[in-house]
Amino acid sequence: MSAQPRPARQGAAATLVLALLLALGPIGSAEAAPSVAARVAALAGDVREADGHLYAAADDTGRTMDAAKITQAPDGSYLAVYHSLLADGRFHAAVATSDDLLHWTRRHDFGPGTHQASLAREPGGGYVLAYEKDPNNHIAVRGYRDLDALLAGRATRAYDAPRTLSRCAEGTPTVTAVHDGTVELTGHYKDGCVRDRQLRATLTDFRTWQAAPDHALDRALLVHGNTGNIGGRDPVRLDGSDLLLIEGQGRRGDFGTWRTYVYDAEHGTADRLGIRTHGGSQAFANPSATLIAAPDGQPALLMSVFVPSEGSAPGEAGQLLYWRTLRG
Repeated sequence: MSAQPRPARQGAAATLVLALLLALGPIGSAEAAPSVAARVAALAGDVREADGHLYAAADDTGRTMDAAKITQAPDGSYLAVYHSLLADGRFHAAVATSDDLLHWTRRHDFGPGTHQASLAREPGGGYVLAYEKDPNNHIAVRGYRDLDALLAGRATRAYDAPRTLSRCAEGTPTVTAVHDGTVELTGHYKDGCVRDRQLRATLTDFRTWQAAPDHALDRALLVHGNTGNIGGRDPVRLDGSDLLLIEGQGRRGDFGTWRTYVYDAEHGTADRLGIRTHGGSQAFANPSATLIAAPDGQPALLMSVFVPSEGSAPGEAGQLLYWRTLRG
């Protein structure tokens, strides 16, 4: 469905792995161990228990940071890609940087008609950015040589994917992996030009595009009564399990019915993530999760969800960021 010195963060990745194992506890039998979805809920279900949070996130120019997805740069700072609806009536995707997850400086606007952005780092140090682009809504992919090039908007590779599953729209991409000249993505297509459904795709050498429906993921959300759109999703790996956070809409056109789910691909099941906010908001969309070193240097799980105005508590509409330290 937008300075004070930082603590040293050397070895943050190794610390994250160790702390995550401690936080999630020992693995026993299926009967003895709670589900991975339950552990996600324990970490991310209650914003009131978070170690830090920000409602209605905006950058330094006042632009809303809708559908923000956040990653961490090699120097420990944070990168966000997001979109905003501007006065020209178009969505604009942008990238911003932060030292504390609370104050964001916009660095580049990717132009009108760009939205639902996703960012991934390449093994060699470059970055791959994907976003939905209109008119003729489709998935666009851009490659950047390094962080400086990304922040300046200097793409060295570009590909605009053809629509192969829907004649109306394909978009809301998430870059899930980049390796050996291949970009792996997920996204949605407008099935029958009516409802968004899930797709998986690969882009090889920025020349060859292949996409296919992900019916298993759709089925896992449909059993929860999501008769509207099934849209944005984001992967997270916890306790050796690859999971997806994904949004499902109870009724098409009703933004107040967006909910967030945790999808377990191994078992083909989805569990609703019952997010609790300070004011009691009910609707949550465009979920993403990232393992980071928090501003205090501690390993943490960062959550980013969009709170639609429909179903929101006063002061909570917009992009919500919150993080929970992984304690042993």
